[in-house]
Amino acid sequence: MTATAAYKIPESVLVIIYTAQLDVLLIKRADQVDFWQSVTGSKDSADESLLETAVREVEEETGIVAPAGQLRDWALSNVYDIYPQWRHRYAPGVLRNTEQVFGLCLAARCPVRLSPREHTASQWLAYQSAAEKCFSPSNAEAILLLPRFVRLMNQ
Repeated sequence: MTATAAYKIPESVLVIIYTAQLDVLLIKRADQVDFWQSVTGSKDSADESLLETAVREVEEETGIVAPAGQLRDWALSNVYDIYPQWRHRYAPGVLRNTEQVFGLCLAARCPVRLSPREHTASQWLAYQSAAEKCFSPSNAEAILLLPRFVRLMNQ
């Protein structure tokens, strides 16, 4: 990283995109072998809200335009160690990231437009299968919570 390059902000979002039938969209990272995940991404600036980050990342990574009102903050945060291979993207000494979980319910499975620089494939899976396929433990745990969050939202 050059002296003029901006470091990533260690605040990010995880967006579980799902249907009422509890099918979950997973996307495969381009820079890792067999690394399936939900939509993720860091804030672009300190003043960007996490909701704005979630809306932006969903569109950038899937082509899905989701109004902010459709995204639900699950009031769930994950704090985790940044993988060593990605620490150079952050300021020196930054070792942990805080990730806020959001959900986006779609009426049905839909095709997605991937950014080939970031992702190479997508698939819709039943939530249990999606959780099993995720590389990230926090992503898998959030997906397994999906039935609970859907129930809470429908009360």
